[in-house]
Amino acid sequence: MKTIHVLNGPNLNLLGQREPAIYGHQTLADIETLCRKAAGDTHDVRFRQSNWEGQIVDWIHEARGSACGIVINPAALTHSSIAILDALTAFDGPVIEVHLSQVHRREAFRHHSYVSQRADGVIAGLGPQGYAAAIRHIVALTGD
Repeated sequence: MKTIHVLNGPNLNLLGQREPAIYGHQTLADIETLCRKAAGDTHDVRFRQSNWEGQIVDWIHEARGSACGIVINPAALTHSSIAILDALTAFDGPVIEVHLSQVHRREAFRHHSYVSQRADGVIAGLGPQGYAAAIRHIVALTGD
């Protein structure tokens, strides 16, 4: 079975509690369930969250040998992490960047993404359904 890594950055462990007007009421566990359903029977989902940039870089390195694709919501690291960009550049499969909120309607600093320079697609503003759309896209690209 093929594996899709779903990687989540800082503060996403607080979903459902933190600024629900922006990020919604669903928890990260709810999003994980949604991702597993979207992957169906042909793909496994390795779902992870860290508040540490280096941990996310390590998971991207791990994905190089085990994943057919990466869905990543780097959260605030989107706007600052060249290390995550460099790690993603070393990954050969599809990368889809996801953001729960519509970042282009928010503060100006959120309009720039280092990750977008590597991402094959960017989904912003669809809430948790953005994750499901990203998973379905990778399944379509990598399915048998």
